[in-house]
Amino acid sequence: MGQPKRKEKDESMETSAPVSNSPEAVAATPWERPTALPRSSIIGIVVAVLVFNLPLIHYFLLRGEKPATVTVPYGPQTFDAPAVVETDFWSTGGMWRTVGGELLSPGVKNNPLWLKAKLPENVAVEFDVRSTSPEGDIKCEIFGDGSDHASGYVLIHGGWNNSLSIIARLDEHGASLAALQAEAGRIQREKNLPDADLVKTGVFRENTRMRVEANPFPVTIGRAEHWRIVRQGSVLTWSIDGREFMRFDDPMPLKGKGHDRFAFSSWEAQLYFDNLTVTAL
Repeated sequence: MGQPKRKEKDESMETSAPVSNSPEAVAATPWERPTALPRSSIIGIVVAVLVFNLPLIHYFLLRGEKPATVTVPYGPQTFDAPAVVETDFWSTGGMWRTVGGELLSPGVKNNPLWLKAKLPENVAVEFDVRSTSPEGDIKCEIFGDGSDHASGYVLIHGGWNNSLSIIARLDEHGASLAALQAEAGRIQREKNLPDADLVKTGVFRENTRMRVEANPFPVTIGRAEHWRIVRQGSVLTWSIDGREFMRFDDPMPLKGKGHDRFAFSSWEAQLYFDNLTVTAL
């Protein structure tokens, strides 16, 4: 069969139904309401969104100032009664519990157990603690908000696989005091200031996140230590077994509402606490 001539091709194309995307053609198409999702699908989507955001919802519901139902002076608390974990403390998570007359912190991933008491600005907190984990990593929090980890000072003995101890201010991974002092020195030289004061150079502010680092001695695994933490004025002093371990003179001390609670804590180490006392100075 012979091929059609070019003219015949053109005529056949002209007679076929045109396809147009012009605005006029689109406007001529009647609008149809989208089909509504079934009720079961809507419920499924809502449930999925709630489940996905449950940690965030839980976090915001638990925020805010917690009631102080115990008073200072407090203790000595020997943790002989299991119910004390519920009556005198609270936490956002972790399997905190008493075992054999001690408070067990079984690697609670920075979910502190907060004492339901407001601390005075000048205070002494004492307790016994031991770590049964190879990494050591004993920690507590003081002058926090009673809800959030690292909302005050975090004290860690033998952190980072028993290699470093710190007093942290608002962030246990913050810049070191030595780094801040070096920066203040640089600013002093550049601006020809009379001294390298952390506050006057602008290096240290109310919301500065930093830490003091030291390593006087590591944690001895399985041995109980006696901690004494004292704050008088701007100076936070931490002693272990009667010897000063570390101290920090905070240029802008954390105090007042939002900075008046104490908590035990841990990351992955299994810690045992006992004989807690809190005394105003």
